[in-house]
Amino acid sequence: MTRRKLTTEEIDLWRKVSQQAERMHPQDQKPARVMPKPKPTKTPALRFEAFEVGQSARRAAPTHSLKPSLTQKLVAAPVQMDRKAFGRMKRGKLRPEGRIDLHGMTLDRAHPALNRFILSAQASGKRLVLVITGKGRRKPDDGVMPSPRGILRNQLPHWLSSPPLAQAVMQISEAHISHGGGGAFYVYLRKGR
Repeated sequence: MTRRKLTTEEIDLWRKVSQQAERMHPQDQKPARVMPKPKPTKTPALRFEAFEVGQSARRAAPTHSLKPSLTQKLVAAPVQMDRKAFGRMKRGKLRPEGRIDLHGMTLDRAHPALNRFILSAQASGKRLVLVITGKGRRKPDDGVMPSPRGILRNQLPHWLSSPPLAQAVMQISEAHISHGGGGAFYVYLRKGR
């Protein structure tokens, strides 16, 4: 709400009243001068330049990896199983019926062990199994050709999507943190025939 200006009559009336009034503590106060309130100046409307969210944020250094990460590949893969069951599996609500730990194995030992485990799990009627590969060792990537972290972890989707396991596997997904997180994978199996 804007205040109105005092008229000249109101200013004269105020002066008469202030001259007849007695001060309560005349030694403490200086005589007051009654002056009209200064005119408010209009401020120009603020104009904002167009911007985008994060335009001044520091950009992450570009990586030289042109190949998408394993997690990105699995997230981008289409869902083959029931979506409701897939959501429960991703949240760690489904309990795996079997598990195999490939920690410390070489590629030559891990591949046949995985084949035996998956085929026997499907034959026994299991639907969800957990394959633990570990995240792999951290080592500096000094070479010209960078190698991905975790050899078993990166080989697992290839093994599961090629024969003889391709006919048994319906869905592969990274495990929930309660079942191992990035170092383990859920493998949802097809029903045995």
